[in-house]
Amino acid sequence: MVGYVESITDPSYHGQILVQTYPLVGNYGVNPDEFESDRPWIKGYVVSEYTRFPSHHSSRKSLDRWLEESRIPGLCAIDTRALVRRLRHYGVIPGLLVVSEKPIRITPLIKEAKTLPDPNASNLAAEASTKDIHIYNPEGNARLVLIDCGVKLGLIRSLLKRGASVIRVPENFPAEKILDLNPHAVVISNGPGDPQKCRAVETVAALLKENLPLLGICLGHQILALAAGARTYKLKFGHRSQNQPCLEEGTRRCYLTSQNHGYAVEARTLPPEWLPWFTNANDHTNEGIRHRKKPFFGVQFHPEASPGPTDTEFIFDLFLEQLR
Repeated sequence: MVGYVESITDPSYHGQILVQTYPLVGNYGVNPDEFESDRPWIKGYVVSEYTRFPSHHSSRKSLDRWLEESRIPGLCAIDTRALVRRLRHYGVIPGLLVVSEKPIRITPLIKEAKTLPDPNASNLAAEASTKDIHIYNPEGNARLVLIDCGVKLGLIRSLLKRGASVIRVPENFPAEKILDLNPHAVVISNGPGDPQKCRAVETVAALLKENLPLLGICLGHQILALAAGARTYKLKFGHRSQNQPCLEEGTRRCYLTSQNHGYAVEARTLPPEWLPWFTNANDHTNEGIRHRKKPFFGVQFHPEASPGPTDTEFIFDLFLEQLR
């Protein structure tokens, strides 16, 4: 809906054309301090009305100039309401941004599109992941290994704010090397694509045999569920907003959450030792899991991006309490 700088730099959008439903985009420009990664990750951008001359004291450049420098095509002055209605009817569909001086014929275009790489067939999390090991706050009070599947910087900031030391490793980092780092706990990050294609599933399955606390966020939640033996599936309508209501199982609490995912965990396939933790109040999809006895947790939403703004940050506190 809003927050275009955050969305464009969110690695969870890798391989996708992003359609912004808010009618006016670009009015506050671009400020690198608001980035959620080191660069834009989207493949294309579609808006209704674009503000060519931004007006904000923190703006460093216009949205148009930023996308051009990043070689990302954009499209404006179309009826995004009609496009979104189509997406809401058919679900997520392949798309192309095409430039032509002549009327565009759809049939040849579809044939040509079938020859292009299918982003759904790739391990997008590995493409969005870091290739090196990064250490943040090495003198922290708890040593956490973060499996980077396309992490948002907000997640790292939330852990650092609580005094932790964070060791960020690639998505395909093996379990034995993670254990060699002597972590107190492991976090599996958010990221793009199909969780079943992630090599991190094998890593997390091995880590489940240890007594290390584990926390999965968004894609990390799905990876954790797969490693435990559950199944995942693709949603017809992904959750892409900052107002998704989630009910906490066993209570009457409902949290408003920020979400960005196209896959979900099939709760009925969870092994007996696992429990659903949160459920979406709109479509009743699973939004969280936890182990009955061990300190293993997963949430489908983003605790670091709460619309409240601190509604579900208690997830991090609950997780770090396991270290005590």
